[in-house]
Amino acid sequence: MLDVRRLVLLRDLEVHGTVTAVADLHGVTPSAVSQQLRLLEEETGTRLLERTGRSIHLTAAGRRLNRDTEHVLAALERARIRLHTEAEKPAGPLGFACFPSALASVAAPLGRALEETCPDVQLHITEAEPEAAVRLLLQRRADLALVYRYDNLATSPPVGVETWTLRTDPLVAVLPRDHPAALSAGSPIALRELADTPWTTAPAQTACGDAVLQACRSAGFTPQVRNICTDFSAMIALAGSAGHTALIPRMAATDLPPALIARPVTDGTLARTIEIAVRHDTAHDPAIAACLTTLRTLLRGSA
Repeated sequence: MLDVRRLVLLRDLEVHGTVTAVADLHGVTPSAVSQQLRLLEEETGTRLLERTGRSIHLTAAGRRLNRDTEHVLAALERARIRLHTEAEKPAGPLGFACFPSALASVAAPLGRALEETCPDVQLHITEAEPEAAVRLLLQRRADLALVYRYDNLATSPPVGVETWTLRTDPLVAVLPRDHPAALSAGSPIALRELADTPWTTAPAQTACGDAVLQACRSAGFTPQVRNICTDFSAMIALAGSAGHTALIPRMAATDLPPALIARPVTDGTLARTIEIAVRHDTAHDPAIAACLTTLRTLLRGSA
């Protein structure tokens, strides 16, 4: 009988392209992945991989096996779900991967709501940015993942999972209350009005940092970055103490110090789309379905 874990490695190699990427996905070494793939070829008695120099590709037989693997994995998921659907109510452990800026506003209320409505479900929350959260899903170390994509970046949908859009989280300009652009209460501002202001931003190689940089360049300027950090709470604190500007998701700008104010911006569709991701064929699992319903309710109420 073929080893399912090895089949999964072959499937992931076709999806992610390199042995190193598959090793990172599963938290093992590239040599361990290569060894398991060689053993799979021995099990099947078929050449599944073509090696050209340092590149590796699946043969036609390998691609056919992957198509069958998807059917096998889906059948296993359905079998697990049927075991749970015979229960009268949702129960069991449920892994939820959540990006940092939604931990307080989404993950914590989700845990409280499930305790009230589904007391037999034990929610296990893991902080993870979208790419890492999808890896946790594919590794079956999480059952749901809250992820996001910035609308002004050409970010592809996550591979190997099903996603549903939950809401849009617009970016807002956080700036000192005495800044000229902040004086008109509640009015949207154009980013160009902030061109001469020192900025606090996320690093350029992160999704948020890249989205902010692209937005500012589209508005005709490059921001004068003074402070760089990844944590939105720290970003707000730095902006408040130094009188700088920051462009962050509205979800992260709910608790500002008195010296700062948040303003919507007029530049295009500056927002991130928040999505929920699950493995294929798992959305009907009673515990996952209950969590999805609760998430939609929570995010609809906080929009």
